[in-house]
Amino acid sequence: MNETRWLHCIPLLAACFVIPATLAAQESEPLTLKQTVDLALRNSREVALAQVRYNVAENTARVNASAFRPSLYTGSGAAYTYGFPQTPAGAAPSIVNLSYVQTIFNPSLRGQALAANERTEAQRLELEKTRNSVMLQTTSDYLELGKVRHSLELMRNQRQSSARILNFTRQRINEGVELPIEGTRAELVEARLEQRIVQLESRERVLQHEFAALLGMPADRRIEVESEALSLDEPQRESDLIERALRTNLELRQANYERRARERRLAGEIGTKWPTVDLFGQYGLFARFNNFDDYFRRFQRNNFNVGLQVRIPIVSGQRSDSVALPRGELTASEMELKNKQQNVELEVGRQYQRLRELDAGREVARLELKLAQENVQVIQARFEEGRANLRDVERARLDENDKWASFLDSDYDRQKARLDLLNITGDLGQLFR
Repeated sequence: MNETRWLHCIPLLAACFVIPATLAAQESEPLTLKQTVDLALRNSREVALAQVRYNVAENTARVNASAFRPSLYTGSGAAYTYGFPQTPAGAAPSIVNLSYVQTIFNPSLRGQALAANERTEAQRLELEKTRNSVMLQTTSDYLELGKVRHSLELMRNQRQSSARILNFTRQRINEGVELPIEGTRAELVEARLEQRIVQLESRERVLQHEFAALLGMPADRRIEVESEALSLDEPQRESDLIERALRTNLELRQANYERRARERRLAGEIGTKWPTVDLFGQYGLFARFNNFDDYFRRFQRNNFNVGLQVRIPIVSGQRSDSVALPRGELTASEMELKNKQQNVELEVGRQYQRLRELDAGREVARLELKLAQENVQVIQARFEEGRANLRDVERARLDENDKWASFLDSDYDRQKARLDLLNITGDLGQLFR
């Protein structure tokens, strides 16, 4: 590996996957991060479930609003009448009947319909939040798998250097130049390296299985990794981020829609003191065999009724309780909204400070890596001049690989923190548009 070339790639490190094109052929084609996220969203059961719930909320809102739309019914039937002609509903029996009904003014029903609309918007935000969760998990796994693969490559290169150091140390022990304790130290370094390799291989396997589940691929499918830059804008000031989060955070917007829904419901129940107005119309085709002419002075075959039905409330024992319930719910939702606003402010502040720490840590890791690379060049020159032995060179390379692994960890943690901050402010989805 050309260390100088890798050093130029330090500012941005990510991963890009290469998957087989078909089950029959083992050819692979690369997937960009955006393509991977799109594939995960299409295969996500959580997103599909959130979409179904959003559809249910939309249908519920339409059902609640249907009372204010015209409804037209028709029907027919046959019945034997003895005495005064009437149906089970109390109306006169008819051969064919046609009924029209539409609510014109009903504050309670209007409040329920408006509340359902607000909850539909809250469910739409829940769908968006679920999509963001899938995008965040996919991107995190994407970046981590790239980091793990790169670290594994470094650790396996260290294995060669560690083996050379151990052989060199044993040779010097046999020659009586080194104490046996130096051999134990070299063996411990090698054992720790093998432990790290096993841990990385285990993590790689877990990430591959998670990715297979996210992308809808077979669990045993090998996912190859390439380098790809993930462009992230520099974060704004902490106060600006807090202000933006209070405007765009999805949980806060959901809580606000719920508060508005309960507000609509309360206004509807308060409005029950006013009359309700319904528009109605009815047509009936009567027949003489129902004995209408025995009980009415004049038989008329076609009958129409059109008008308004007004109900004026005088005393309602339920009204006070019906108003008190949504008022209490509204108070609770307002308190929940304030608590969530405070939590969002605190979380943005914590994430911002953590990101500052990770930025500083990444810069330290970058400089440590640069110093280790320069140290390898110095010791290599000394070795060629005969002023350093093989063990010094290999130890310098081990140290360089360790600093590479530390830098990769630091860079991943920094990018993950940036993604978490974007998720809190509600801007994560814009990253893949």
